[in-house]
Amino acid sequence: MAGAAGLVALPRTAAIAGPTDPSVATVVADADSGRVLARSGPAAERASPCSTFKIPIALMGFETGILEDPTHPVWTYRPDLPASRPEEKGAIDPTAWLRDSVVWYSQEITRKLGVARFRGFVDAFHYGNMDVSGNPGANDGLTRAWLVSSLQISADEQVAFLRRMLGRELGLSGHAYAMTAETMPEFQAAGGWTVHGKTGSGRAQRTDGKPAQNRPLGWFVGWAEKGGRRVVFARRQVFDHPSDALNGRKVRNGLLADLAGLAG
Repeated sequence: MAGAAGLVALPRTAAIAGPTDPSVATVVADADSGRVLARSGPAAERASPCSTFKIPIALMGFETGILEDPTHPVWTYRPDLPASRPEEKGAIDPTAWLRDSVVWYSQEITRKLGVARFRGFVDAFHYGNMDVSGNPGANDGLTRAWLVSSLQISADEQVAFLRRMLGRELGLSGHAYAMTAETMPEFQAAGGWTVHGKTGSGRAQRTDGKPAQNRPLGWFVGWAEKGGRRVVFARRQVFDHPSDALNGRKVRNGLLADLAGLAG
């Protein structure tokens, strides 16, 4: 599987569970062995990570001390910050940041990191195409690279990254791994699985890199645990009609319903 080091491909005779719709890419793998349990759709095709990139930002923040724990620091919304939903305004801590997907909180973290440290982490994580240059000529990579811009990642690569994170193979402190896991939103899935993950919502991109307004996309990536088993997963779906909805939530709900069948 190109770009997804650490994943063990399914045997040719194995059944691949999950949606066969070409607009939906799904990968589920055993977190310990890397064996792929389910893979369907354009799983090697890259797209903007959108708010799923909050997972690596959380690791960066906790590693550097910019973030302290699930409830600190608390930063307060200012009118000059981007926010279109009520839950993005007011006092935001790391738990609310991930739960409510608050863009400006991410950008405050990356500004505090600075370009050199930010780029260094993305390179060290081998995250997708590792391109944090941002939009051409805009010099906005530090705050926009992951928002339908230069940074791209596939479902295969999301799963490989998550495996390295859970295996504590990213060269970070134990505190960074532990706090990121503790702060991650938690959900209950069919079949008794406890799921930790992050949604992402945005747009597919045209060949020139600009957003395709009539092709919204959603992500849900993370890991799930049940009875001593642990799997990592990524699902990305591109929709064929314009929408202002947070499509990551649609993808999350679908994955939560499908996970038991995909994980086996």
